Amino acid sequence: MINFIICEDNVNDSKSTQQVIAKYMMKNEIDYRIHLYDDYNSDFMKIIEKKLPFKIYILDIETPSGSGIDMARVIRNKDVDSIIIFLTGHDDLSKVVAKKDFLFLTFINKFDDAEGRLIEALDKALQVVKVKKTIRFKDGGVVYNINLDDILYITKDSVERKCIIKTDYTEYKISKNLSTVIDMLNDNFVKTHRACVVNTKRISCYNKPKRIITFDNGETIDIVSTRFEGELI
Repeated sequence: MINFIICEDNVNDSKSTQQVIAKYMMKNEIDYRIHLYDDYNSDFMKIIEKKLPFKIYILDIETPSGSGIDMARVIRNKDVDSIIIFLTGHDDLSKVVAKKDFLFLTFINKFDDAEGRLIEALDKALQVVKVKKTIRFKDGGVVYNINLDDILYITKDSVERKCIIKTDYTEYKISKNLSTVIDMLNDNFVKTHRACVVNTKRISCYNKPKRIITFDNGETIDIVSTRFEGELI
């Protein structure tokens, strides 16, 4: 899941950006969601705080009550991994932005082939996503990219005969067997049960007498068998 976070106070420009993203992502068959804002307000601050996979920010420089430059600083103070793209009519501010240590992807002038340059930026953004440690699979005609660090555990649903990938923000039910999914993972994942794999990097503690695993986000599971307990410990 790729999350596009757009802040644009001009309705026409906002629609144009959404249309470019929708057209581009349709060709890539990657699951995505657009989060739309027209100002750098409290709602926008909440999306910064919210834990979501693969955030791509598309920021206007000026909105009624805030600056995209200031907001980029806020984003970077909380999140060094998300991608930032500036899309604005204030081309004179490009040098100002360039001097800031925002690690932004690109600066696009709305009046200089904005659509073409945005597509180029999306190409670069997806390349960044692909080089991250991810599990990538196609299910139901949709391509999913899930950051391995976001995964807590993966279990097998014997009723629906699907694998359930549990992350901080949601769970994915996919039509693949557990052994196939395990082959996509790295060494941070170990089996705790014939029907469960956990991300050891996300475990905060293990209660051996009760066989309860507690993850760093507070969630717990008790899918641990004696056969695999040694590997977990």
